[in-house]
Amino acid sequence: MRRGVRIGVDVGKARVGVARCDPDGLLATPLETLARDDRTVAAVLAHAEELGAIEVVVGLPLSLSGADTASTSDARVFAAELAAASPIPVRLVDERLSTVTAHRQLQAGGRRQKGTRSIVDQVAAVIILQNALESERTSDRPPGSVVPPHERP
Repeated sequence: MRRGVRIGVDVGKARVGVARCDPDGLLATPLETLARDDRTVAAVLAHAEELGAIEVVVGLPLSLSGADTASTSDARVFAAELAAASPIPVRLVDERLSTVTAHRQLQAGGRRQKGTRSIVDQVAAVIILQNALESERTSDRPPGSVVPPHERP
């Protein structure tokens, strides 16, 4: 397992959830929910720089069958924008059902659906990042795929 902080990102049309992990890659924790606008990429990268992150992990929303969804291209574009603006690697990782799982976790914790909108994206980012960390821990390989330089805008 590589040592270093990672940033996890859940990309949505209106909001982007951001999470981080500890330097040992053991535990992901929520950071912030950002409004999705022209400052979002810079805000995510500011977190990465401030924390000395070794990479950014962006959730790639695929269907249960593994096919692209309406949100898949949006996540790819966002990841490419991050990669173009960042000296650190940006990775795309499968995030099937992360938002559904986030809603379930919040409900299990006694949160009502109506009051979770502002934090569900952070929880989804935590789930994406925690799954990526566990994947790396068990396979001894970095998770997902790096956004290659030729895909960077």
